[in-house]
Amino acid sequence: MRKPALYLFFILLSSSLHAQQDWQMKGFIKPALNPIMQSDSTYSFFCPLKKEMVQWQKADVFNPAAIVRNDKVYILFRAEDVPGTAIGMRTSRIGLAVSDDGIHFTKMKDPVLYPDSSEFMKYDYPGGCEDPRIVEKEDGTYVLLYTSWNRDVARLSVATSTDLVHWTKQGPAFRKAYNGKFLNTWSKSGAVVTKLVDQKITAAKINGKYWMYWGENPMYLASSTDLIDWTPVIDEQQELLVALKPREKKFDSHLTEPGPPALITDKGILLLYNGKNIENENADPAIPKGTYCGGQALFDLKDPSKLIARSDDYFIKPDLPHEIKGQYKAGTTFVEGLVFFKGQWFLYYGTADSMVGVAVKPGK
Repeated sequence: MRKPALYLFFILLSSSLHAQQDWQMKGFIKPALNPIMQSDSTYSFFCPLKKEMVQWQKADVFNPAAIVRNDKVYILFRAEDVPGTAIGMRTSRIGLAVSDDGIHFTKMKDPVLYPDSSEFMKYDYPGGCEDPRIVEKEDGTYVLLYTSWNRDVARLSVATSTDLVHWTKQGPAFRKAYNGKFLNTWSKSGAVVTKLVDQKITAAKINGKYWMYWGENPMYLASSTDLIDWTPVIDEQQELLVALKPREKKFDSHLTEPGPPALITDKGILLLYNGKNIENENADPAIPKGTYCGGQALFDLKDPSKLIARSDDYFIKPDLPHEIKGQYKAGTTFVEGLVFFKGQWFLYYGTADSMVGVAVKPGK
């Protein structure tokens, strides 16, 4: 018996819509043990600038980067020191924690990256070192992209390490490009393009260069030959080329900000990103105004600036009690770390600028 033409049409339409969305990384589940990390006033270290002991993670612990090393998961997390002060008016330092299973973590006593008396103090102090993303180079060197915050201009900065504990600051990512044209441009959140080979994620070159999505409203693109000095991509007007921007009435109606390092797949370059709902009539009515949720975008493998597809909706949102209270009460699941570990994907995120959460996806 022949199928009616209308029936066949809907079958084809359904298959087409499925094909359009099968590039996304779906199926993340938040384990019962959440949050996995939070503030702790018992951790103190001697601040080289203040010349005194500081409870460096007394206020909040959030926004983690993640990497696998020696069959363990390491998180580099942002910690703030003085509770009760306004957002952006504390000093942030980056700590290190390690886990055998990706969920239970042990923190190191002291931060591993913080404001000091180096030549880059003018960028890092007094606001500190914020919101890290980490990648591993082919030779085993670790490269950390973080925000230097001097309470004047946020600058995307770079640090390198061979052991995750001892870091060498390399300075602002854009300080050399175009004779310093973008050195004082507000910049943050660098998500480098990576690849998964033999269950290991490393930085990947496209057309002979490394690439990075960065910025928070809108999102931009930059390239590098060494992962240290970065050149922003510009358009014909010599202005920053926009890679992704907010959409009215969507979860990302206010801003779009890169999440973990982007990942090369057989469909394209997959970028998990953070979207904030705007606080006016252009907001997504399905979620509270000001909420941060996670979205996904797909870029061309040969041209990282070319957007191929974009999720219509979020894939993760704040829905647990600790994700909608804390510093950022509008609700936040701010994704920053992604690792493939023991056959599963572990996605690490900040909750309301206050704690660290995890969501897990089985299989590749």
